[in-house]
Amino acid sequence: MVTDAVTQTNVAVIGEAPAIAMGNLYASLAHSTGILFQNSVAAASQFSTLAQATTNQGVMQIYSVNTMAGASATEKVAQIGTSDQLTTLLTTLRSFNQ
Repeated sequence: MVTDAVTQTNVAVIGEAPAIAMGNLYASLAHSTGILFQNSVAAASQFSTLAQATTNQGVMQIYSVNTMAGASATEKVAQIGTSDQLTTLLTTLRSFNQ
């Protein structure tokens, strides 16, 4: 009787091994798929943040175009002594030719 009980137990363990192995495989696959989706969501979130920052920088550059053009024009107008410098240079060059 004891021998039959031990034999039946061993048969049950050997018979259940493929089912347990498949269960472990499915659990591992589910865990890996979960990590895959978590990484996908994290990457999409980072891309969204990067896209917002890029859009923000683009808008800032668009709005600063008029400011930069105004600053450039102001700088050109503010160069008051340029004609005097050119006249001095021309006079100096003419003195070398004589």
